[in-house]
Amino acid sequence: MTNHLLYLPLAVMIGLTILVWVYMYARRLTFLIGNQIDADRLKAPENVSQIIPAETNAASNNLKNLFEMPVLFYAVALVAIQSQDQSTLTYISAWIFVLLRVPHSMIHCLNGPVMARFICYALSSIALIVMAINVFWQVLS
Repeated sequence: MTNHLLYLPLAVMIGLTILVWVYMYARRLTFLIGNQIDADRLKAPENVSQIIPAETNAASNNLKNLFEMPVLFYAVALVAIQSQDQSTLTYISAWIFVLLRVPHSMIHCLNGPVMARFICYALSSIALIVMAINVFWQVLS
């Protein structure tokens, strides 16, 4: 593995985050315009959850989720790149994490089954933990 290959899973995660952000605003704006709701009524977060239905707001919840575990992914990947970690385990773990976060986001945004979303979340988190342990093992060795 050459070091720059970790940039691709990083780019996919960033792309996923941008895509969810666009989808969230498309859903919210469609709802607000369709129901003629004044945007000023959404000044406080508690107002948003009272006015916008959960199924319309699901993408917002997923976007928040994309700033939790994925932030650790970004940090670990950047440490791997900086330390010139060339291990196959780091690369495979990075892709497993990313490839499980994509269906996690799809399930979340489309109000799919919670257990399916949880399985994607749990498995992606395990991949991230493996990646982190491997990267820091490489760095500290």
